[in-house]
Amino acid sequence: MNASRNSEIRLRRSVLYMPGDNERAMDKARELAADVVIFDLEDAVAPENKETARQRAVAAVREGGYGNREVLIRVNGRDTPWGEDDLRAVATSGVSGVVLPKVETPGSVTEAIRGLDGAGGPADLPVWAMAETPAGILNISAIVTNQPRMTAVVMGTSDLARDLRVIQSADRSGLLYSLSRCVLAARAHGIDIIDGVHLALDDSDGYRTACEQGRELGFDGKSLIHPRQIADANAVFGISDAEADLAREIVSAWKAARAAERGVTVVRGQLIEQLHVDDAERIIALHEASQALRN
Repeated sequence: MNASRNSEIRLRRSVLYMPGDNERAMDKARELAADVVIFDLEDAVAPENKETARQRAVAAVREGGYGNREVLIRVNGRDTPWGEDDLRAVATSGVSGVVLPKVETPGSVTEAIRGLDGAGGPADLPVWAMAETPAGILNISAIVTNQPRMTAVVMGTSDLARDLRVIQSADRSGLLYSLSRCVLAARAHGIDIIDGVHLALDDSDGYRTACEQGRELGFDGKSLIHPRQIADANAVFGISDAEADLAREIVSAWKAARAAERGVTVVRGQLIEQLHVDDAERIIALHEASQALRN
């Protein structure tokens, strides 16, 4: 939801992964309410299907029809047999951005961008970094520093939990340090950050709780593995009509205070200063963006 590296507010409440070799799923994505879809060439695709997935994902992007939502492709790592070919294929596909898996160093981002540029990709093609290994978590601030083309970090909590050997409890206590460390880095460098997936599709209550925890921790949205998870993510990470109304009230009261040459004002018993107005304007922009997407 942070727009510091973007010319416009982008909704990233729901970020849905879809296997790149599943043509039916990628076609269905054109009708779904997800803010972002990621066609996956990595974990969701078996080795024997990697090349087919690459071809199908690129073809789907070029065909278009996804409206205002962002469409990204998660490539395989450059240390795999498919990574370099993935970068070359997606560079000129018209994709909204490229998701880089298992990022552990700033250099790996630089090398991936060099590969995209060398394949003729747009000079401003965005990249997203997956934070899903212990080394990646420790280096996250360095990874996002001085990377103007990086617009989001995505938590890969399943791989991270495995590598950390933590128990995947309902409160995610073993991951809280890593989650918060990445939120801090994203906020310090003005980029968005997306929470990890919830794998238990039949655990709707637990999923809703995980979404609420993610928003409380500061995440902009949640990555999803199934369309049935979209509605809750959009609701929890979205802006309600009541929140938008309060934000407009704050902005209106602030304008009146400034016209009267007052540096503060009070709205519903709360002291309002410039920092509250800045946040209110962000809330209004997000609400308007969600309304436009709905229409």
